[in-house]
This record gives sequence, structure tokens and C-alpha cells, in this order.
Amino acid sequence: MFTGIITHLGKVKNHKNSHLIISCKTLINKLVKGESIAVNGVCLTITKQNSRSLTVDIMGETYTKTALSQLNSGDLVNLELPATPTTFLSGHIVQGHVDGVGRIKQIKQDKSGKRLTVAIPQNIARYVVEKGSIAVNGISLTIIQAVPHQAGAAFTVGIIPYTWRHTMLKNVKVGDNVNIETDIIGKYVRKFIV
Repeated sequence: MFTGIITHLGKVKNHKNSHLIISCKTLINKLVKGESIAVNGVCLTITKQNSRSLTVDIMGETYTKTALSQLNSGDLVNLELPATPTTFLSGHIVQGHVDGVGRIKQIKQDKSGKRLTVAIPQNIARYVVEKGSIAVNGISLTIIQAVPHQAGAAFTVGIIPYTWRHTMLKNVKVGDNVNIETDIIGKYVRKFIV
């Protein structure tokens, strides 16, 4: 489990077959082989590490459901260590189990930061509610506006300058794909009432 508060950035060093090697010198002393790490919001297992980088293996299903297959050498990725019983939950409960891939439709500057509008698959739209939580590439965000799936499913979130500068979002552009995880509580509520 994660909280969606990004603590570190990594840089893709190598990405081939089912292996992803990420350079992350500032985080390396906190990592343990066999433990989980969220990479752009995807919960993965650390399979190797050295003094400068970590390696994770990626299953075919993960490639199908996420935007990880589109990563290239040099790309920045959001990294988050798992929550512990003493972790301050300042985001929301994020599992690292991505629901699907969204596409950035618009990046707009406003007085207090940026507004990001993301198009999403219709099967995800039912879990997107205004003022609810959502994880975009692992970042815990609050939904400002939700567009119903009949009108072309999308949502808008606000990004404060600190988050923009300290996550991989600073490099995104319109048309880029991002990993989307909706709020687990909403999924359970829907399951119980349908």
C-alpha cells in the first residue's frame, strides 16, 4: 500500500524485455531486494539493486494495463516506498494496482498552479467523482471536475507548483499517457451496491 505522496524521482537507465533498471541514488540506501516500490504508480518488486540503481521485473499483464511499456532511457519516473503502520497518510490509500491508462488532453496554467485534464477509458469513468481522490502516475490528487462517460470520459485535477516541480509531471505534454488508479473505496462501494 502507498499514499500517493511522491518522495523521489528516478531516471530510467535501461528498459528491455521485462526488466526496468532505474537510477535513484538518493533512495538506494532505503531499498531492500524483494520489497515493493511504486514506479509511476505501479506496485513492483525490487529484484536487484546496487549502489546506484534498482531493477524491477514487469509481467505481461502489467504492460497491458499500464503505460510502463512506453518508458524510454532517460525518462523520469515517480518513486514511492510502501506505507508502514507509522506512515503519515497525507495522500489517500493507493494500492499500486493501476486501473488503466489515461491520455493528457490539456495542460492549463492558472493562478495557483496547473490544471491537467486527462481522458480516460469509459470503464474507469464510473469511479471518478468530483472532489474524490485519484492517482495519476502514482500522485495522489483531488478531482476538480469529472466529465461523464457519455460526453467522452475525462477528469481535471489541480497541480500545485511544488508537486509539478518535484514529480515527473514537469516533463509531460499533451498526448502523453499516464497510469490511472481510482479510489479503492469507490470500487468496493460500487461492488456492494451493484
